[in-house]
Amino acid sequence: MMIKSIYLDNNSTTQIDPKVLEVMLPYFSEKFGNPASSSHRFGIEASVGVDIARKQIAELINSEDEEIFFTSGTTESVNLTLKGLAENSSTKNHLIATNIEHSVVLKTLEYLEKLGFSVTLLKVDNKGLINIEQLINSITEKTFLVSIVHANNEIGVIQNIESIGKICNEKKIFFHLDAAQSFGKIPIDVKKMEIDFLSFSGHKIYGPKGIGGLYKRKECNLSPQMLGGGQENGLRSGTLNVAGIVGMGEAARIAKIKMEEENFRLKNLANKLLNGISSKIENVYLNGCKENRLANNLNLRFDGIVADTLMMNMKEIAISTGSACSTLNGQGSRILMALGLTSEEAKSSIRIGLGRFTTEEEINYVIEKLINTVNKLRA
Repeated sequence: MMIKSIYLDNNSTTQIDPKVLEVMLPYFSEKFGNPASSSHRFGIEASVGVDIARKQIAELINSEDEEIFFTSGTTESVNLTLKGLAENSSTKNHLIATNIEHSVVLKTLEYLEKLGFSVTLLKVDNKGLINIEQLINSITEKTFLVSIVHANNEIGVIQNIESIGKICNEKKIFFHLDAAQSFGKIPIDVKKMEIDFLSFSGHKIYGPKGIGGLYKRKECNLSPQMLGGGQENGLRSGTLNVAGIVGMGEAARIAKIKMEEENFRLKNLANKLLNGISSKIENVYLNGCKENRLANNLNLRFDGIVADTLMMNMKEIAISTGSACSTLNGQGSRILMALGLTSEEAKSSIRIGLGRFTTEEEINYVIEKLINTVNKLRA
């Protein structure tokens, strides 16, 4: 088998789906208008494209169209939510998150702490799951927001969102979900899950980079963080990225149709990969919960192997040691150490992210390559 390169870093970003690109292209040329220009055909065409995308995204998470607001990505959506709620909170100053949140949440919380807000980070168990009782016990009369990562970006572990949403609703606390990794990959129903805010990006679901959004329940209020022309009902000013929005909408439409079939295929491929190497390599472990995880994610630990060295010996295979947004500190992944792994164990772990365009032939190659490389390095 002739292999030039294999992409298995789909938790970092995904290849744009050709069908998504096809829908986007007209908005770079003949439909190039500004959607805020309602006095002529060009602006109206662009506005219609935005409206269609808004509906496609709303249908994916069972929200109302007007509850979807477009941003540049999850990072902006998280900042808008956490800072926007904090500015509106006059009597309450306590926020709750977990110790395995993406850096965008942790950095924003650090910023709010400097302004006088109090933050509680819930610890996870060795599977990467939070304890619901710990969440309940952490809530005080000053708590106004709980922010939880739905599916972790490194270990793919999925939290029990319905239980958390119910608790927050009963306690009259806002509930924000970082859905960067889960949006379009697993079912999300914002009404059933009692979610107030949900952040997402286009480039994780075979859409374009630089576009994302925020679901905001219509009864909730936020202070805008981007001021200007008043786009997106004044919540997020700035000329809309129409081509990106249209692409993300189409990606959401495809994700809704393909989700069940795609998860079944990816789970089978992931199991094939895990079983294939486990049968030939000793002391290989899956990090995080085996059951409650994204179908496309494998975070694997190879005892006695330095992950960076392993990747250097498999340059034709694109994998990673964790989040593309994390800063290298030489200590290993903070997410894995939050699960109880030592620094050495964390530095022996790799993240494999399968995707829509991953083939069985590629997985067969990766199995063989991993077996040969690990045995060679251990020898």
